[in-house]
Amino acid sequence: MDDLGAEQRALFRRWPAGVSVVVAEVDGRRAALTVSSLVSLSLDPPLVGISIAHQASLHELLRSADEWTASILAGGQENLAQHFARSVPPIVLWNGIDVREDDPRLLKGAAGWFVARTVDEHRTGDHTFFVGEVLSVEEGTAADSLTYVHRSYNAV
Repeated sequence: MDDLGAEQRALFRRWPAGVSVVVAEVDGRRAALTVSSLVSLSLDPPLVGISIAHQASLHELLRSADEWTASILAGGQENLAQHFARSVPPIVLWNGIDVREDDPRLLKGAAGWFVARTVDEHRTGDHTFFVGEVLSVEEGTAADSLTYVHRSYNAV
């Protein structure tokens, strides 16, 4: 990373971002990653976007998946954000993680969830920007959501 890239990273650390966990599953292989790049792109049709680094374990699985999910983390779910931000071996990635019974790609207790299908992807430097058509949306009952700013998680 050059100096300008480092300066960009430092500046964006000062800007609060929502925290979610994106999950994709293909042929029984399920991968997840903490993401702060989730954005709403369009309401008609309903579209969202995420930016995933090419070297992320989720990247290639996401490219192959028919659909993917995002759990928008609640204020008290910092432990989940940290867990899925680390490089955890796939064999133990889901150990001790509470998932919903109706869809094990969704994390229990989140502020909300959605399921999306990738309709477009754009190579953007060392990342791919995935555009997802929203297939379902559900709000959770959490009173707040998790954000990340200045290298720390905060409930808002």
